[in-house]
Amino acid sequence: MISVTDARKGATVEMDGVLYSVLDFEHIKMGRGSAQVRLKLRDVRDGHTVDKTFQATAKLARARVDRQKCQYLYQDGDLYYFMNTETFDQIPLNRNQVGDAANYLTENATCDVLTYGDEPIGVEMPAAVVLTVAESDPGVKGDTASGTTKPAKLESGLMVQVPLFVNPGDKVKVDTRSGEYLERA
Repeated sequence: MISVTDARKGATVEMDGVLYSVLDFEHIKMGRGSAQVRLKLRDVRDGHTVDKTFQATAKLARARVDRQKCQYLYQDGDLYYFMNTETFDQIPLNRNQVGDAANYLTENATCDVLTYGDEPIGVEMPAAVVLTVAESDPGVKGDTASGTTKPAKLESGLMVQVPLFVNPGDKVKVDTRSGEYLERA
């Protein structure tokens, strides 16, 4: 059991037999009355989101989620296939289970597949990934200090804002939590 005030982004909790992943949390203190915590939760199995408000003294059941180092293999329709790097077992996950991680997946990329018991429930990407710029306007030499950006499409299909000096074919590091450009790799 964890206190609802200790729930942070990415934590997995169980309520009424349903697994939820915490997407966002907000601590609310009114002038009168006790403090409350508002959580935005995503149903891990079905993919829908709900907003729930709890008293600050409430307790939640933390779900025991294991992580397996896996390598992304390929996508076939709505299924994404991963291979456990230790046992070489293939693990299929659907689009809802993969979620936003699909924006950062490239062939042979390494990530963690989250499991609850023997059931795979999701994917956790590293904090930053290196992707190749597939499409972008040509870069301008010497334009590094202006701070202006341009849109670029990466090899995974993700659109990010990059500095003007980045060209197609360049490798860039992208933050997987916010989807923002970090640096050229």
